[in-house]
Amino acid sequence: MKRRNFSSITLLCCALMCAGCAAGAAGTDVAGARSPGAHRMRPDCLAAAVEDDTVYRIQVGDKLHLSFYLNTEFDTDAVVRPDGRIELAAVGGVPVAGLTPVEVENKLNQLYTTELRSPGATVRVDQTPGRLVFVEGEVQHPGTIPMQPGMTALQAITAAGGLTDSAGPADVVLVRHDACGDARDEPLNIAKALNRKGHEDDVVLAPSDVLIVPRSGIASVDLVVKQYFRDLVPVTITAPMF
Repeated sequence: MKRRNFSSITLLCCALMCAGCAAGAAGTDVAGARSPGAHRMRPDCLAAAVEDDTVYRIQVGDKLHLSFYLNTEFDTDAVVRPDGRIELAAVGGVPVAGLTPVEVENKLNQLYTTELRSPGATVRVDQTPGRLVFVEGEVQHPGTIPMQPGMTALQAITAAGGLTDSAGPADVVLVRHDACGDARDEPLNIAKALNRKGHEDDVVLAPSDVLIVPRSGIASVDLVVKQYFRDLVPVTITAPMF
């Protein structure tokens, strides 16, 4: 794997060492996005680089939105308590940690049969505090992004507001920790993923992954020209400058 000398990578890696390592094996998800090359990691550090996020299991601290078909008066938001339960006015404490949203829906349909003829429960995971990815560099809103099941690099960048005019999407870097806590960086060509759905550079992300979008060399030159020649000079330049 080619290493890149980004000082921000080193700082971010140090900050995230305590966030734990992401787990999963290299592969391809149902949408065609691949998992980063787990074969490059030490064999004893391979514990699942990417989890099966298509079957997300609810965790303590998750914020859930519960809705009931044709019974909106029962709709509510609930946060999973440290004991793994959510508290509902009609049925009391319900254990949900470790279950998939579909399994919780089935449980709620059973519990609410005494209250509703056809509960039609739907469970949506709105926030997952323990599952974040980080998007830094040339995006509109750099910072932490709540990780959704099956989220890819391109989806995370979109959630961060998209690329800035000065971004270099062909040189994005993904930083990930293996099961031993060691950071690995991998180049991603998001420019190709933007042009073709399911391109291999649009990888499936794991919790605590870091995406770094650098400035484009061409974009930097263009910004200088724009600032000093187009914005500051009160004339319209129509002829080539060179």
